Amino acid sequence: MPDTFAGQDFTTIRDKSREELEYIMDEARGMEKYTKVGTDSASGRLMGTLFFEPSTRTRLSFQAAMKRLGGDTIGFSSKEGTSVKKGETLADTLRTVEQYVDILVMRHPSEGSAKLAAELLDIPVINGGDGSANHPTQTLLDLYTIREELGEIDGKTITLAGDLRYSRTTRSLSRALTGFDVELILNSPEQLRMKDDLLLELEEEGLKPEEMSDLEASMQKADLVYATRIQKERFPDVSEYRKVANAYRIDRELLERCNNPLLLHPLPRVNEIDPDVDELDNTVFFDQAGNGVPVRMALISNLLNLSDR
Repeated sequence: MPDTFAGQDFTTIRDKSREELEYIMDEARGMEKYTKVGTDSASGRLMGTLFFEPSTRTRLSFQAAMKRLGGDTIGFSSKEGTSVKKGETLADTLRTVEQYVDILVMRHPSEGSAKLAAELLDIPVINGGDGSANHPTQTLLDLYTIREELGEIDGKTITLAGDLRYSRTTRSLSRALTGFDVELILNSPEQLRMKDDLLLELEEEGLKPEEMSDLEASMQKADLVYATRIQKERFPDVSEYRKVANAYRIDRELLERCNNPLLLHPLPRVNEIDPDVDELDNTVFFDQAGNGVPVRMALISNLLNLSDR
């Protein structure tokens, strides 16, 4: 299995098998012991982090993962202060940075940007999020969190709630779930329902989601609820965003009425989850964010084939 990842790119979850995803999750469990004390397996290696869009958890957890492996990072957190502001093309930026690093993580607002980077460069490319299309490493840590918290993924009923049209996290996660024996419920306002192309793709892979508009009813059925933010920055028309900005809210009372399903959220949240749930045992979104470090350590280690060093 390591040969599957060594020197390769990780730009979409679509081309990864269940066995490959479970392999990285198993590797991540082994990395847990290094998330505080570190290791030197990546000593001398350098990772580029090119974030053309804002990020807290993805960018910092990738940087933490590389440093815990003994390597280092260079990069930027916005296009301000870079030659992109002077008109440099994405391709030229990528080819330049390739000269400095061993592996690259990129977040970009344009769908397909990670695929472009992978085609241009000879070093491994990791997609840190491209538009509303993909966020494959978030999916890895989501699956890891579900498995660690519930013991297994098979046999579970999962409700995805909120923005299912523009959310790259739910697009990636739903694709990955086609490899598992799960029941999938989709709950969203009509304007934010999952796009038909993805629904068709899921059905072709044998996963037939149930679409619902009643949040409480969808949560009543669920072992876990994956809530998402209504993403203002993805709406082509801000007036359309305002119509759905406060579409739903999950609080302690609602969770209790629904028998306290596990609650995940990729963060950041705005007002869709009340802070009064934060201390509940079944709300694990901060642990979920923390799981980004061992998962990304495992991925980086395999892409760079550090086990052979």
